[in-house]
Amino acid sequence: MSRKLLIVAHTPSPNTRRLLDSLLHGAAHSDISGVEVMHKPALQAEPDDIRSCDAILLFTTENLGYMSGALKDFFDRCYYPVLEEKQGLPCLVVIRAGHDGTGTRRALDTILTGLRWKQVREPLVLRGEWREEFAGLAEEAGLYLAAGLEAGIF
Repeated sequence: MSRKLLIVAHTPSPNTRRLLDSLLHGAAHSDISGVEVMHKPALQAEPDDIRSCDAILLFTTENLGYMSGALKDFFDRCYYPVLEEKQGLPCLVVIRAGHDGTGTRRALDTILTGLRWKQVREPLVLRGEWREEFAGLAEEAGLYLAAGLEAGIF
């Protein structure tokens, strides 16, 4: 039985689109056959997308010490419609932070605690100036969530 992994992302720049590609590549690794990966831009993701998934990966930029407006809009539209039915949803957070990502992480922790979604590992915060290693770390994060989902760990 195939399980569904939803990636909700805000990718306003070439580097963030590159990170999304890396997340998708890791999640769709050739060694993983029991996971269907679906990507939705944050402004297009709907409550039904969440209802139909078995795990979710959230990717946002740090904007003025907070998550992107697009991801905030996603939560504004989806929080209450899925609150009761998706408690315990495995979740992984990736933040592309030009500074330190602290405010973004704190805001997401608060929202995810309210939703009662289960963060399966510490958020991946890619801080500072762009570094090539960010793409590999993002790929690893996508693979981690998809492999855990396929193995039934999450």
